[in-house]
Amino acid sequence: QGCAQKYIVKNYFYYYLFKFSAALGEEIFYITFLPFTYWNIDHSVSRRMIIIWSIVMYIGQVSKDILKWPRPLSPPVVKLEMRTDAEYGMPSTHAMAATAISFSFFIATMNQYKYPFELGLGAAFVFSTLVCLSRLYTGMHTVLDVIGGALISAVLLVLLYPAWDMIDHLLLTSPFCPLLSVVVPLVLCYNYPKLDYYSPTRGDTTTILGAGAGATVGFWLNNQYAAPAYTSKNFQLGFPLITSKIAVVVLARFFVGIFVVLLTRQLMKSVVLGMLRYRYKFPIGDLEARRRLEVEVPYKFITYSSVGFSATVIVPLLHELLGLM
Repeated sequence: QGCAQKYIVKNYFYYYLFKFSAALGEEIFYITFLPFTYWNIDHSVSRRMIIIWSIVMYIGQVSKDILKWPRPLSPPVVKLEMRTDAEYGMPSTHAMAATAISFSFFIATMNQYKYPFELGLGAAFVFSTLVCLSRLYTGMHTVLDVIGGALISAVLLVLLYPAWDMIDHLLLTSPFCPLLSVVVPLVLCYNYPKLDYYSPTRGDTTTILGAGAGATVGFWLNNQYAAPAYTSKNFQLGFPLITSKIAVVVLARFFVGIFVVLLTRQLMKSVVLGMLRYRYKFPIGDLEARRRLEVEVPYKFITYSSVGFSATVIVPLLHELLGLM
């Protein structure tokens, strides 16, 4: 494990297609697409996607470390990724995230915006299918892992859909929302299933729950103290009237927002890790120390909750200040 295999690419179209598709289930996609929907499309759509994504990913990550099904053997498969090779395989959280995000976006928008039903359904299906196939192509999952992940995500969507509006209302109006949004994820992170060896699943889960916690607190604060910044009245999905002016504003919001989000992430990583190094007395390059529970959980949680909060509160305020509303 951890040694890259030598391979020859015979079809560059499939190679780059599925390498790109695999990235649609990773942090680079989450940190761009999910905030984009909040800044430019609809707050309610973004809220639903982030909550569903957090729940689905937590269940998927925990399921891996409870079931402990191994990833495909290599050889015979060639693994094109190494970072997640230490994780167990079942279910595929890439498949779960892709299914949850694409279909929750479709369900949340199909009754609010004017676009062909078949187009939305087809786009959700193609998106999730590409991500699922990428896990097979890169050698990271079996067919059963991928099917299991997609089915678990679909079942969770069906079970959660009737409660969407109620959950959304409670997150926006309950006075206990900020406290519960932080305490519950932290309890889950500190009580994550223990393994005999280190796996990045606990750190990744903490990252996801931290981002969801920060965003949820931001949703609550915005509803309590600020008018919604962008609603369906400002920006309509679909093909009519996407003018050059709207496109410029959308891109400006996106690039300003991403700059602030990435700056927040880098700054908080440095600050939090520095404080934890001072508290637990370990050198800057000590990777094993950073993997300890008392270091990894606060490091990841505080950093990414700050990212979620920044994306939902700080960035919209900056948009308003810059006249990008």
